[in-house]
Amino acid sequence: MLQFILKGILRDKQRSVLPIVVVGLGVMLTTFFYGYLKGVISGMLSSNAKLGSGHLKVMTREYAELEAQSPNDLAILDVPGVLQKLRTFAPDITWVPRTRFGGLLDIPDKNGDTRAQGPVIGIGLDLLSPGSTEVPRMDLKKVTVEGRIPQKPGELLISRDLAKNLHASLGETVTLISSTAGGSMAIHNFVVVGFTHFGMGPLDRNLILADLSDVQYALNMENASGEILGFMDSGYFDRDAAEAEITRFKQTELSSLLVMHSLADSQGIGDYLDMVDVYVWMDLGGMILLMTVVLWNSALMAGLRRYGEIGIRLAMGESKGELLRWLLYEAAVIGLIGATLGACAGMGINYYLQEVGIDISEMMKGSTVIMPPVLRARVLPEGFFVGFLPGLCAIVLGTALAGIGIYKRNTASLFKELEV
Repeated sequence: MLQFILKGILRDKQRSVLPIVVVGLGVMLTTFFYGYLKGVISGMLSSNAKLGSGHLKVMTREYAELEAQSPNDLAILDVPGVLQKLRTFAPDITWVPRTRFGGLLDIPDKNGDTRAQGPVIGIGLDLLSPGSTEVPRMDLKKVTVEGRIPQKPGELLISRDLAKNLHASLGETVTLISSTAGGSMAIHNFVVVGFTHFGMGPLDRNLILADLSDVQYALNMENASGEILGFMDSGYFDRDAAEAEITRFKQTELSSLLVMHSLADSQGIGDYLDMVDVYVWMDLGGMILLMTVVLWNSALMAGLRRYGEIGIRLAMGESKGELLRWLLYEAAVIGLIGATLGACAGMGINYYLQEVGIDISEMMKGSTVIMPPVLRARVLPEGFFVGFLPGLCAIVLGTALAGIGIYKRNTASLFKELEV
């Protein structure tokens, strides 16, 4: 049967070309849209996780209530002990301490007086420990556009834009003015060894990065850190897995003093993900409806063109049900060809955008949202079927709707209709 249908499709191209093109285009657009949207969302989540919240975040209860203020007087104490317990609790997650802080960066002149001064947002993270995962995770070797990353205590990275505004230069000693965990003034000198450029407006304006031990010393936070972040081994945020870890964490002794949040709990990201999921399903539903209507119309036109053929087959004794099943088989084969071509084309476009991406760094200069400077699609196995199955179903459904007309043919008048 399949061989017979394929011969008919190849010999009568008017019967198959338009449906294959319609199904192929619809499936290609659906597959591309799904992969592109998933890639953009994954990139946004990855940027927010690496630079802010992690996939999971552990804090004290009091710190969590005032998280936006980074209240380091409410930081986690005995960080080495807590880290050991967390690594035992979830060994497949990488746990790292970080401390966020704010302050002023003072640039002195040759006499030691203030030459320039500006507000900064700082992150203290493990840069110097052997085997630290923070340098590759933050991609510091790539984003450090001038100078180098810190290699010894007392060294500092500042954003290139901040350096230009403050007229800071490499090798210069600068002073951080902030507040300690106890509330007193903190003054600490650093040597600028590198300028960073993340391509993200909020980070490129006033970000500084220092080793966690230097920040702990400067802010009087020995063995303490504001947050402990967890990163999943896959590198991608899995919302269901994160919620499962939070549920397990609530049953441990650590939950009496600490709380665990997921990336979805920060800055309304969870609501945004829910909205995106709804948007994806609406797009799929709309695409199926659109393809069904177009293919229904195509099947009706084909039915008019094949009106005589269908009449002859009915007159020769072929049942209406058998004829409709045959048309559905034919539509399924045509849909299979079109959906396969469209899904492969969509996956090919997504692969290109996954490797090359779309540079939006110029658009992000004034943005307040943390987004990757290059938007990339993702090639996902389910992306193939997200486009393939709706395309196949649409042509079968369209043919079935058009095939209802077969049952309206009056068998008794067939020979009169076929008179020449």
